[in-house]
Amino acid sequence: MNDHSRYENPLNTRYASREMQENFGDEKRFRLWRKLWIALAESEMELGLPITQEQVDELKAHETDIDFARAEEYERQVRHDVMAHVKAYGDVAPKAAGIIHLGATSCFVDCNSELMILHDGLLILKRKLVNVLEKLKKFALAYKELPTLGFTHLQPAQLTTVGKRATLWMQDLLLDYESLEHLLTQFKLRGVKGTTGTQASFLDLFDGDGEKVKALERRVVEKLGYARVYGVTGQTYPRKFDYNVLCVLSQIAQSAYKFSNDIRILQSMKEVEEPFEKSQIGSSAMAYKRNPMRCERMGSLCRYLISLPVNSAVTASTQWFERTLDDSANRRIVNAQAFLTADAVLNLYMNVAENLVVYPKTIEKHVLRELPFMATENIIMECVKAGGDRQKLHERIRVLSQEAGRLVKEEGKESNLLACIEKEDIFRAVHGRLPEILDVNEFVGRAPAQTEEFVRDEIEPILQKNAALLGEKGVVNV
Repeated sequence: MNDHSRYENPLNTRYASREMQENFGDEKRFRLWRKLWIALAESEMELGLPITQEQVDELKAHETDIDFARAEEYERQVRHDVMAHVKAYGDVAPKAAGIIHLGATSCFVDCNSELMILHDGLLILKRKLVNVLEKLKKFALAYKELPTLGFTHLQPAQLTTVGKRATLWMQDLLLDYESLEHLLTQFKLRGVKGTTGTQASFLDLFDGDGEKVKALERRVVEKLGYARVYGVTGQTYPRKFDYNVLCVLSQIAQSAYKFSNDIRILQSMKEVEEPFEKSQIGSSAMAYKRNPMRCERMGSLCRYLISLPVNSAVTASTQWFERTLDDSANRRIVNAQAFLTADAVLNLYMNVAENLVVYPKTIEKHVLRELPFMATENIIMECVKAGGDRQKLHERIRVLSQEAGRLVKEEGKESNLLACIEKEDIFRAVHGRLPEILDVNEFVGRAPAQTEEFVRDEIEPILQKNAALLGEKGVVNV
């Protein structure tokens, strides 16, 4: 039963997936610590230090049976989380108690485990990101030929198509995917570096044999499933890496924020809506409302996530010399919350992208209302081809357009621009041809083809490469 008397982080209770919560949970972190201690002890034994196979086997036998209460009791005594877990591990593996953490500093387990957790978190986000792309791809292709008003400055501009607009959302996510992939390809562990990064304690253990120290680091990292380490560190891995990670998460949030705002505006125009469930309530007061709750939540979470890289930038810039501990409490909060927020955002993005509702008749109505004004240049050109004076035609159509616009805005009437053009002799070259000239499909340019080409050339290769990750649905808990 929940204790409702205390604050609970809504990222856990409302928004983020259990998968991402468990990725940053204490159980995973402390199991990774034990995995690191096992890899260290086993590698030290293999390289000749006086550690027995029996001790290593005992550590392996108790890798997962963590007595969290005992560890918490030790931490209250020693005020040191790593040493508390060393003691708790030693309690269940007494034969190996004396060699746990041999030669290491706390950041051996703390930094390497944190990097492994960040790596797994990025893989979770990558999977969700490609699923968003796959859902948007289907939407874009389904509506690649549906003309809609384009907007610049939030004012009606040349036509585009509903599908082509969706490629803009995908283009943003494509940049995010590339940034995320680059981050994964450059991923490194801290390795086995010692207290200030000099490996002095390990050099002492191996009687000055630097080659064995280097071999130790290689073996430990390989046992953990990684291939690369930072060439040099202080006591911690470079805190700039946290900043790099959060910048990629911020990029995802920027893309999602733009998408959510576009959908909110389109929903206000009654052209495209996010999903709305049968029993969902839009407003406690106005029963008729269908509020864009999911997209508003996306925007709210994105705003928070976009703000977090600044925090990591300050942390990275205030690390004195080989390290200070003022990063610790901060990073316990910011790294986990950044990933939980990004996870929640992508869950919402998947859900909305897969279930968007389009209203073609409303879209057509809005297009036809603005199309006469957009077609004025085409009308002028047709009349010029028939021998008309371009400047006179331009001036006359400008006057008619302004008057038609005044009727729409001041008197609430429908535009009479086309009717006026049909009556004036200066435009006789287009009389009877206006429906042909105003064919909406002639005003979308290459939008349908661009949509097909973008999906084929840039999105499909990514989806094919990540085919095993596809098929996920975005779950909205509340």
